Amino acid sequence: MQTEFDMTGKIALVSGASSGFGAFFSQILSECGCKVVMGARRIDRLHQLEEEIKSKGGCATAVALDVTDSKSVQNAFDFAENLYGTVNVVSNNAGVADTKSAYKIDEAGWDRVIDTNLKGVWLVAMEAGKRMMAAGVSGSIVNSGSILGIRVALFNSSYCASKAGVIHLTKSLALEWAHKNIRVNALCPGYFPTEMTSGYFDTAEGQEYIKTMPARRIGRLEELRVPFLLLASDAGSYINGAALPVDGAHSLGNMY
Repeated sequence: MQTEFDMTGKIALVSGASSGFGAFFSQILSECGCKVVMGARRIDRLHQLEEEIKSKGGCATAVALDVTDSKSVQNAFDFAENLYGTVNVVSNNAGVADTKSAYKIDEAGWDRVIDTNLKGVWLVAMEAGKRMMAAGVSGSIVNSGSILGIRVALFNSSYCASKAGVIHLTKSLALEWAHKNIRVNALCPGYFPTEMTSGYFDTAEGQEYIKTMPARRIGRLEELRVPFLLLASDAGSYINGAALPVDGAHSLGNMY
């Protein structure tokens, strides 16, 4: 396994790296030999993660990144290139939710979710793809989708729409860029203990919801390690345009 997922010498940019999946994937990429540039708006948290990774012998650097701002995205890639070279692995994670009835979502709330979850993924993926093609290098882009992009659930209309968009954007880019040896895939997690979900699952209502899941539990972050690395590393060199659910069969069962 260590040999299959060896990514020594690769240069990764991780968006949404200040918490949740982004922070976890930054650590994994570093452990597998990547030089990692970690981007997010909360730069203080990034510096903490940077020090943690370096203390374990990894190579990681923090950069301020707002995925909804094209100039910020360009600056982050410029920073990575000047420091390490062309980014050839992208972990696209920045995301927000607005959990409420559809008729209670206002225009500003809708725009916030779509701009972060879909436009942000598009801006980062496009910047990465253009630079890989200009440099003539192959690469892998892993977009964070969700099982709510595959099926819908109550009170998440803007989030579901954004993640469905991420999945189709992923497939479109995979089809267009395959001949350039740039793979684009979507990892579609079910529910895991992240900053976005932990508060709910600590409640009595959340605990009852867990009992309705096929696996009767939420996922452990460690269970995303191998699926993520399969898409990000050369081990999955013929996987392109996939939307891979990692959810304990949740998307096949009750999604209330």
